[in-house]
Amino acid sequence: MISHVHVGVTDFERAFAFYANVMDALGFPLKFCARENQWAGWMPTATERPLFLIGRAFDGESATAGNGQMVALLAPTRAAVDACHRRALAAGGRDEGSPGLRPHYHPHYYGAYFRDPDGNKICVCCHAPA
Repeated sequence: MISHVHVGVTDFERAFAFYANVMDALGFPLKFCARENQWAGWMPTATERPLFLIGRAFDGESATAGNGQMVALLAPTRAAVDACHRRALAAGGRDEGSPGLRPHYHPHYYGAYFRDPDGNKICVCCHAPA
């Protein structure tokens, strides 16, 4: 259903360091990094899509976080959710919800929420039972 998601950033190098850490915790390898164009992308190992991209806003203006917008990344395990959240906060992210079960979504939904250094809201979640 999803081809790719692009998250706008204001400082590419800062954002790249942040997301490289987050994606490593989830096991998503870097597909490309074009520093000269200030964009990079990661993807799951078993498929070519979806891509998670970061970069400067296409119109050249400052990137801004949207109210009510969120990107949710799929984690393979609950431990990966924990590690990703921990790494995101250590890399300058802001906590928006500690790792834990959220049974109001469904009985096995385990997620964590944070904002990147530009204020973009990111969720990391695992849908598998413990």
